[in-house]
Amino acid sequence: MMIVGLTGGIGSGKSTVAKMFKELGVPVYDSDKEAKKLMVDSKEVRFKIEQLFGNNAYANGGLNRQYIAGKVFKSPELLQKLNNIVHPAVRTHFLEWAKTQESPYVIQETALIFENGAQEKYDRTILVTAPVENRIQRVIDRDNVGKQAVLDRMENQLNDEKKRRMAHYSIENLDLEKTKEKVKELHLKLLAMAIKF
Repeated sequence: MMIVGLTGGIGSGKSTVAKMFKELGVPVYDSDKEAKKLMVDSKEVRFKIEQLFGNNAYANGGLNRQYIAGKVFKSPELLQKLNNIVHPAVRTHFLEWAKTQESPYVIQETALIFENGAQEKYDRTILVTAPVENRIQRVIDRDNVGKQAVLDRMENQLNDEKKRRMAHYSIENLDLEKTKEKVKELHLKLLAMAIKF
């Protein structure tokens, strides 16, 4: 089975593209969603997060997101430590999930493939891009946050130009119909390639 990584900066629309692949019958693993689950449900992950952030890390049975976000976005070092707890747990969970799928290839949708130097873990990588102004506006509309908050989050991600040089494929997500066409085209390419795996 071929393993494909799907990534893109905040507001690029990688979830939209992931949904298009799903509609074509490709199993897609949403790393962000699964990471949130693991941070609450995995005793091991939970224990490590409490060790890192203290008792305020969890509130009302769930993760105290605001508290943790406030800490990590001011400290790249803390963010790295959190990533070092969560990412390996997600990777293990993803590989277990992939084994249960019956498909020529699977997709792992994840935000920071190139930032974490994880591109070697995938047979192919797809980068979803969109102009920065569009991305900022999408996040403002989606998350109801100010422009500065979006820019702060973008700071933790590599720019598209650098990522484009590392990715096997890139999809510009501006016009939904064109994006859909590109996804279909890529799906056929990946299917043909996956047969050789």
